[in-house]
Amino acid sequence: MGCIDERITRFIGKHHVLTVATASNNTPYVASCFYAYDSQRNIFIFTSDNTTRHGGEMAANSRVALNITLETRIVGRVQGLQVTGSAEPGDEEAKSRYLKRFPYAVATPLTLWMVRPEMMKLTDNTLGFGKKLIWQSEE
Repeated sequence: MGCIDERITRFIGKHHVLTVATASNNTPYVASCFYAYDSQRNIFIFTSDNTTRHGGEMAANSRVALNITLETRIVGRVQGLQVTGSAEPGDEEAKSRYLKRFPYAVATPLTLWMVRPEMMKLTDNTLGFGKKLIWQSEE
């Protein structure tokens, strides 16, 4: 895994909701999910039951896109992260990381997903209008 700019990982750590985009039959779909990030393994972790539309679509087609954004009306503060990658079922390490961030989730059944990014692009206007930081997987 190539070195990820700390400004990207810092942005990821400041937020807790991502939007996941899936597709089926050429029809895209998005859903918002709470997430945890494992910086050691560079994976996003979230829960979504397979009975949901996006859960079923991830099970059928692992290719997904993610988005995390700072909601603001101030143009100079606009920040947003776009990610492309592959989704796979979560493992025990992912469950531990997710429950550490959201301990109340222990009371609910969890169907965890992990997304391994292939590309991350942070648009960060605090660094200059339209400034983009890009990380690309070496795999």
